[in-house]
Amino acid sequence: MLQLNVQNETARLRAVVLGTAESNGPTPKVEDCYDPKSKQHVIAGTYPKEEDMISEMEAVANVFKKYDVQVFRPEVIKDYNQIFSRDIAFVIDDKLVKANILPDRNREYEAIQHVVSQVSPENVIELPEECHVEGGDVMPWNDYIFIGTYSGNDYSDYITARTNTDAVIALQELFPDKTVKAFELRKSNDDPKENALHLDCCFQPIGKDKAILHKNGFLVEKEYQWLVDFFGKENIFEISKDEMYNMNSNVFSISEDVIISERNFTRLNTWLREKGFTVEEVPYAEIAKQEGLLRCSTLPLIRD
Repeated sequence: MLQLNVQNETARLRAVVLGTAESNGPTPKVEDCYDPKSKQHVIAGTYPKEEDMISEMEAVANVFKKYDVQVFRPEVIKDYNQIFSRDIAFVIDDKLVKANILPDRNREYEAIQHVVSQVSPENVIELPEECHVEGGDVMPWNDYIFIGTYSGNDYSDYITARTNTDAVIALQELFPDKTVKAFELRKSNDDPKENALHLDCCFQPIGKDKAILHKNGFLVEKEYQWLVDFFGKENIFEISKDEMYNMNSNVFSISEDVIISERNFTRLNTWLREKGFTVEEVPYAEIAKQEGLLRCSTLPLIRD
């Protein structure tokens, strides 16, 4: 059996589900895209090729091997996008919560049943149907759970709005001893530079007390300010709109000292090294075209 344990984003990783780009399927039609960035690349004819994405994900698998992390992969479903394993479930403490995601994507969760079946059944949680949530919006941080949400009346107009108020309430009830802190995110169906698809597209804690942050991803300035005060201005790496678009906040921590990052994130990677982090650089620019990066394609199961 798997003894799940995830208290935060940065403790030493022991086991993870890494998505797969195998049999990713043909380039989607514009009207079938779930986010504005994929749409942009389909229109431009620059949508990523399967073989490029497979080699990018292998680079990450090799880093995990180097650090002796147990890696699970989804069962491959023919012609189906299974890269973003973070969307389909998330672990907090010893609980695995199945995400209520876009209905088209339910088969992705079925493809990790060989992992879920190793978790004791009372620790596998399915939220009520009205609770919409994806793992990219949920960040355990010790005594806190940070959640990205959108509570506007026009929620249903946004295919980019993935986590609703019902889910925030449900998670507070599920983890009564933690403080659930929700952040309203900026949403756009058409402009990827004005869209924070998930909380990890504009914010991520790193190390023990630092964070990567993008102000414009937040709809409410005082919620952004709360994070600045919580981590301290000197501990924050503020990214630009272009860096947010390229997913600079979507790196992935193997431990408090080791971060996997995209090799083109020059400004960020330099800052991380100056702050004493070991940066494992990988190519991930093709996968980034689908508005997701390293955190999106990993589902941590066990951390120290």
